[in-house]
Amino acid sequence: MNLLSINNLAKIGREEPLFTDVTFGLNEGDKAAVIGRNGTGKSTLLNTIAGVLQPDDGTVVLNKEAGVSFLPQNPEYNSDDTIRDHIFKAQSPKLQTIREYEEVCTLLGQSAASGVQKRYDELTAVMEKQDLWNYEAQVSSILSTLGITDMSRRMGTLSGGMIKKVALAQVLVEDTKLLLLDEPTNHLDITTISWLQEYLHDTKRSVLMVTHDRYFLDNVCNNIYEIARHKIKLYQGNYSTYLEKKQIEAEIEQNTDRRIESVLRVERDWLLRGPCARGTKAKARIQHDMQLINREKFTADKGFTFEVKGKRLGGKILELHGISKSYPKGYAGADSGDTVPVLKDFSYTFSKGQKIGIFGDNGTGKSTLLNIVTGVLQPDSGSVVVGVNTSFAYYNQNPTFKDTSVSVLEYVKETAEIITMNDGRTLSPAQFLDEFGFNGKIQHSPVSTLSGGERKRLFLIRLLMTNPNFLILDEPTNDFDIFTMNILEQFLEGFQGCLLIVSHDRYFMDKVADTLFILEDDGSVSGFVGKCSEYIEYRKEKLAQQELAKRAAAEKERQQQEKATGSQPKESGARKLSFKEQKEFEQLEKDIEQLESRKAELETLMSSAEADYSTISALNEEYQNITASLEQKYTRWEELA
Repeated sequence: MNLLSINNLAKIGREEPLFTDVTFGLNEGDKAAVIGRNGTGKSTLLNTIAGVLQPDDGTVVLNKEAGVSFLPQNPEYNSDDTIRDHIFKAQSPKLQTIREYEEVCTLLGQSAASGVQKRYDELTAVMEKQDLWNYEAQVSSILSTLGITDMSRRMGTLSGGMIKKVALAQVLVEDTKLLLLDEPTNHLDITTISWLQEYLHDTKRSVLMVTHDRYFLDNVCNNIYEIARHKIKLYQGNYSTYLEKKQIEAEIEQNTDRRIESVLRVERDWLLRGPCARGTKAKARIQHDMQLINREKFTADKGFTFEVKGKRLGGKILELHGISKSYPKGYAGADSGDTVPVLKDFSYTFSKGQKIGIFGDNGTGKSTLLNIVTGVLQPDSGSVVVGVNTSFAYYNQNPTFKDTSVSVLEYVKETAEIITMNDGRTLSPAQFLDEFGFNGKIQHSPVSTLSGGERKRLFLIRLLMTNPNFLILDEPTNDFDIFTMNILEQFLEGFQGCLLIVSHDRYFMDKVADTLFILEDDGSVSGFVGKCSEYIEYRKEKLAQQELAKRAAAEKERQQQEKATGSQPKESGARKLSFKEQKEFEQLEKDIEQLESRKAELETLMSSAEADYSTISALNEEYQNITASLEQKYTRWEELA
């Protein structure tokens, strides 16, 4: 089924077209990404497809029956809305039915009024008739996985990370077949990103996204669309395949250019010999030569570097002694006591050349630690001792510009008129900006006209002009294009100073950090020597082992109590299920019984010698779907049990 058709789409930017003649489509099951430099129009393209922006030319046709869900880079919301209000704003009849069912369940748990009971019975019948129990369970599972438990909280009270999770949840629970996602990983913690990657890989819904997360591009996408030179080009395959094809493409274009230049040298010699140019053949030959001369020539990507000269570190760099910090009750979901600790008695002495990543879920205090280190925030107890020669450069995740009306060049000149590079070269601000990919007219454009990624790159450039020897980076990868990320990674790998970094980008963290500070939920900080992806796998294994041990201990206790009392023991300290959860639990037991029965039937049918290949193939597909559904239902059943 075709879900999206785009024909000759065009959009004009601040000085020239962002893209023209964009034509492509998406079918059911396609998972594609749009990549390109900052400012090439990736987000603009997604917003145009979603109908938020109007194209200057061309058409966008969406399959109305399939439906589309759009996650913008900066989700909009009403501060007074509850989380439930925001998530269930979609016009989907299924979601509206589920929302009303949940509300009635809450009312029924508070009152046994006949009108409430009647409406509950009516909605239960609708849920049965439309087979919404599975859908409702999927919605509950997504919300639970994203850590959205209190649906009554107001949107205006949420952190940036939680707002992104709620916006993501709204998109994922909608009953649509096409997802448009603009930087879906921004502001999410690494654990959630890892889950989202698996979800998008497994879902049957089609996906078109803008992302710089290279693990996403490699593990989710089967098509890569690149915007370059105002055009869009399809590269079939994942990100690794795209890189291979780009390398071959560059080599072919370079070789073609060399051959054309060789032909033109011969032609120039011919013209200099002064042949008769009045003949038809001579005129045609000259016209052909002019076409070759005026062709669009291959231009390799102009690289830029962050290799500014840094100050030499002293013997004492940075020492943290017994750092502790707490926030009032309610911070990060605290539910007991007057305060909740985010850092608890943390001590560490930094050595030369250390590159440390900070890992923790949203709300565990990653930015708090960076703010304490740089003196932006004072600890409740403990001390920070900074070496005499230590020079910080602190890149916070939301850089601010005092005056966005100044030009890009004027903004850089405010810091220095001469910049010394690591190799001894001295550059003027204009030359320096050119090294960083800001060339031509853009240097004289107001900062206000830059894209989000361009502004952040400019902010980083100005920071590095101060020649720091201790870099502190809080989410530096948000809104950067992949090209900028590669260059930043190269610099950080060769950086001689110290590095303390918070990033949700697993690929980036793997390349630049070899040690991790793990911020635990109780405020303690532990260490892990290794890459971020290695820690994620270690954490998964550890959690799985803990869950198995917990189940084994619970089962052993149950058996001991049964043996001692001769009866089924009451659960001690267990939370009582809500009315809605109890109904869901009962329905899950029925569903599991039916699915297990059908699974056994399929096993018998597939083992039959009479079944032909096409029949077995169809039975196997149903078998796989049932197995996946059972796994999901058992997981939810165990949560409720």
